[in-house]
Amino acid sequence: MTDDTKKNGPDEAANDLGAAAEAVNAEAAEAGAQTAEQEPDPIDVLKTENADLRDRYLRLAAEMDNLRRRTERDVKDAKSYAIAGFARDMLGVSDNLRRALDAIPAEAKEAGEAGLMALIEGVELTERSMLAAMERHGVKKLEPEGQKFDPNFHQAMFEIPNTEVPNNTVLQVVQAGYVIGERMLRPAMVGVSKGGPKVVAPETADEAK
Repeated sequence: MTDDTKKNGPDEAANDLGAAAEAVNAEAAEAGAQTAEQEPDPIDVLKTENADLRDRYLRLAAEMDNLRRRTERDVKDAKSYAIAGFARDMLGVSDNLRRALDAIPAEAKEAGEAGLMALIEGVELTERSMLAAMERHGVKKLEPEGQKFDPNFHQAMFEIPNTEVPNNTVLQVVQAGYVIGERMLRPAMVGVSKGGPKVVAPETADEAK
């Protein structure tokens, strides 16, 4: 070993150590930067979680609102239509009362016999009371005579030739029909006109142009 080597040896070693340290620090800094780039920002994570929770809340609120509306509708329907079966049975009783009144000869009514007139008044009063009680519970009698035939509420039993009224007009009611709320309880059995003019639907504004 020369004297120059001996003199420069420690310095070169120190330089090598410094360079190595700088390299290690640079690698550590680079690794830290990469790690920082790989890890998501906590604020972004919180924002994403908040958006997800808000979406879930809105969906749950909409479902609860729909459930509330369905429940209210079901409760309303239950109140309105719970007696439908009972009301339908009572219509048979009302029909029998009406048949009994219609079966009384006109001559007997005109004779005005006290006992018979009292019986007639009693049956009529019973019929009116029954219909009034049913109406208080949402059961209403249809009055289709003179109206256009509606298959949703009427049942055609026969046709009546008549050229003076529009075709398919209800001219006679054989058996009264009833609705409960907005639903049909029993269709009205009717006779409808035939041979009259057809009802033309009114023109819309666009068709008129």
